[in-house]
Amino acid sequence: MLGLDISSSSAKLVELGHDRDGNLVLEHCAIVPLGRGWITDGNIEKFDEVADAVRRLVKKAGTKTKNVAMALPPSAVITKKIILPSGMSDQELEVQVETEANQYIPFPLDEVSLDFCVLGPSASSAGDIEVLIAASRREKVQDIQGLAEAAGLKPVIVDVESYASRLAAARLIGNLANKGVGSIVALFEVGALTTSMQVIRDEEVLYDRDQAFGGAQLTQLIVRQYGFSLEEAESKKRRGELPDDYAATVLRPFVESMVQEIARALQFFFTSTPHNKIDYVMLAGGSAALSGLTAAVTKQTTFACTLVNPFEGMEMGSAVRLSKMTREAPSYLTACGLALRRFMQ
Repeated sequence: MLGLDISSSSAKLVELGHDRDGNLVLEHCAIVPLGRGWITDGNIEKFDEVADAVRRLVKKAGTKTKNVAMALPPSAVITKKIILPSGMSDQELEVQVETEANQYIPFPLDEVSLDFCVLGPSASSAGDIEVLIAASRREKVQDIQGLAEAAGLKPVIVDVESYASRLAAARLIGNLANKGVGSIVALFEVGALTTSMQVIRDEEVLYDRDQAFGGAQLTQLIVRQYGFSLEEAESKKRRGELPDDYAATVLRPFVESMVQEIARALQFFFTSTPHNKIDYVMLAGGSAALSGLTAAVTKQTTFACTLVNPFEGMEMGSAVRLSKMTREAPSYLTACGLALRRFMQ
């Protein structure tokens, strides 16, 4: 199964496999940029153009696999943990979930796609179970299903982007000291328009927050400084073909702004929860790999900061171009989490 992540600026694809010893193998990965305004706030505005980009992406990756896992942005999904009596059959549980869901979903149930998952025994109510329900407007789900089908793929799973990125991050957190047990990790994903933050401890989300700040602002600064068109600036930024004074006059001030945004987000976490420190900062997303960013975050916040490589510890398939993958790795976090769903059925 492929993991396909479609954001406002690019489409990313990952295919994972297992070797004989059960180790994860990165079989294929690829990225293609999307035009401005093709995807806005998670909505597909230019269906044909995005479907064509996904077809090109599949071809570029060189995969023959058709099954695909995709995701909706958290803003398009309502999630709620509920407590139910244990000991029910699957059918009884389903009926009970639908009854409960009515209280939390502001749309008629025949207009939504609904799913649930039993998390385990309830910590607060003996003899009961904790159940996570997730629902989205059916049209949102059908839009991305239709996109996969238009590109010749078969949609098998629709997930939530933040859940997929946490799944990929959980592998990396497991490699930390003491297997990451008890560690508080702030995961930042720096997208084109939005930076999302999730603070995680033992697979539980303590806090999350989105900020309107991202790599598109760097592109705007390049346009202003050098007079390029937006398309030109974006392509030169991706290929590293910018004038000699770029690092000092444009990049460094932008990195400083981003560090301030990250420090401010952490401050919001500290003031709105009982916590006053974190153990690790992890940076992912297309703009996370900017030169000097991780060191500047560590210096400003005093917390250890690392750049995420979701393929860390995996074997590499023969189709993977190592230098290109390494450069783009932080962009693949969500797509990697979606690809991991193959092993979690």
